[in-house]
Amino acid sequence: MRKLRMMLVTIIAPEFVVGFAARQFVSARRISKEFDVSTTHGFFCNMGGFVSEEGHPVSTEKQLPAYISAIRAIKKADIEDKSKGDALSKGVAIAQGLWFVTQCLARVSQHLPLTELEVATLAFAVLSVAIRLLWLHKPLDVQQPIVVTRSNVVIDPLQEEGITPMNNGFHTLEQKLTSAITGRYDKYHPISSTSVPSFYSIETGTTELKNVAGVLGTGSIFGSIHCAAWNAPFPSMAEMGIWKISSVFIAAYPALTTLFVVAFDLNKNNLIASLMVLGAVVYPHCRLILIILCFTTLRSLPPSAFVDVNWSNYIPHL
Repeated sequence: MRKLRMMLVTIIAPEFVVGFAARQFVSARRISKEFDVSTTHGFFCNMGGFVSEEGHPVSTEKQLPAYISAIRAIKKADIEDKSKGDALSKGVAIAQGLWFVTQCLARVSQHLPLTELEVATLAFAVLSVAIRLLWLHKPLDVQQPIVVTRSNVVIDPLQEEGITPMNNGFHTLEQKLTSAITGRYDKYHPISSTSVPSFYSIETGTTELKNVAGVLGTGSIFGSIHCAAWNAPFPSMAEMGIWKISSVFIAAYPALTTLFVVAFDLNKNNLIASLMVLGAVVYPHCRLILIILCFTTLRSLPPSAFVDVNWSNYIPHL
C-alpha cells in the first residue's frame, strides 16, 4: 500500500518526493557527522530500519544516543545487503535518465519537434535523476529491520521519543500536506509505533520555510519544463490552449505560493489564504490534464516527430 501511495504521489506531485529525498539526504549526512556513522546508516535510521528489541523504530535524534553503540557495530555492507538496489542498478537508472535528457536536447539542437509525451517524460526524467542522486546511498525496498539493543545511557522516556505526548485529534488534510512537505509528524510516536510515516525524516536543522520553498521551487521547475511544448504541434487549438494554461499554472502556482507565504500573514489575510487553497485544489487537476493530453495528442503527430536524431553530426570528421 505504501508503494502504491508513493507511486501516485510521484505521478501527481513529484516535487514532494524530491523534497522528501532532499530532506532524507540532509538528515542522513547530519546523522553521519554527529554520530560518526556512514551516510547509509543515516538513511537507514530515517527509514525506521533500526528497531528496538520491542520492535519500535529508533527514528528520532534523541533516541540515537541510547542505541548508537549497537548501530555503529553494524557494518555498512550488512545494511547494503538488505537493499534491493545495488550501485550498478542505481547507476543504470541514472544513466537512463541522463540519456533521455541528452536525446531531447539533441532533438532540439537539430530542430526536431518534441512530442507532448516526450516533454512530460523529460520533466519526470530530470526529477528522477535528482531523486536517484540524492538516494544514491539509501537502501531500497528493505523488508526486514535490524534489531539493536540499547546501552546503559539513562534517557527520559519523553526525551527519548523526541516529541510531545500525542493528542487524540484527527489528522486534517492541511496537517498531512504540511507533514509531507516538512517531514515533521507531531503525532508520530516511535515508542508506540512499528513503522515510520511515509514522508518522515529525522530533524535536518533547516527551517520549515526552507523546506516549503524547496518543494515549491521544484514544482515550478517541473511545470516550466512542460512549457517547452509551447510551440509544439497539437491536434487542435483547444488542446494547445489547455496545455498552455495547465503548464503555466503548475509553473506559476508554486512560485506565487512561496511569495505569498513570505510576504503575507495568512492568518490575517483570508483572501490570499482562500486563493492558495483554491489553487491547491486546481493544481492536481492540471497535472492530470497534462498527463491525459500526453496520450491524446499522439493521435496526430507531424512526420518530423518520427525522425531520429542524427548522432553523426556530433562526431568530428577528419
